[in-house]
Amino acid sequence: MSIDIKPLTQEEIDSWPKEVVVKLEKAFSDARGDIQPLVDEDMKSAVLISSKKGSVRGNHYHDTDWHYCYVLKGTIEYHHRPVGSDQAAEITVLKEGDMFFTPPQVEHAMVFPEDSQFLTLGRNSRRQDVYEADVKRVNLVETE
Repeated sequence: MSIDIKPLTQEEIDSWPKEVVVKLEKAFSDARGDIQPLVDEDMKSAVLISSKKGSVRGNHYHDTDWHYCYVLKGTIEYHHRPVGSDQAAEITVLKEGDMFFTPPQVEHAMVFPEDSQFLTLGRNSRRQDVYEADVKRVNLVETE
């Protein structure tokens, strides 16, 4: 199997959210319930991630991959900064119903102060060989 990672275009970069927290469109509601739009972009992966209280995920950045994360339950402390920065990471706290965006070339880690669950919707395939070809590990948040 070949690793298929398409190059970034300026048009794609210009279309990304400008802030970490993504404001969701208004839900469509009727007598049957609600439909909440999340992401309307070309993407290749959707994963459901459950994390235990006290765990850390991420501590990496991606060369070309981006991801939208939608918090289903719990809380995420999202640490992020531009690749190569020596500044302290900015921390954004996200709760159930929040959506956030990570573009390529942003070091990021997630700390879970409680059991949490979130959807990650990504640009690239989550197949292990594709993922590993694009990810670069960093030590943004200390782990045991």
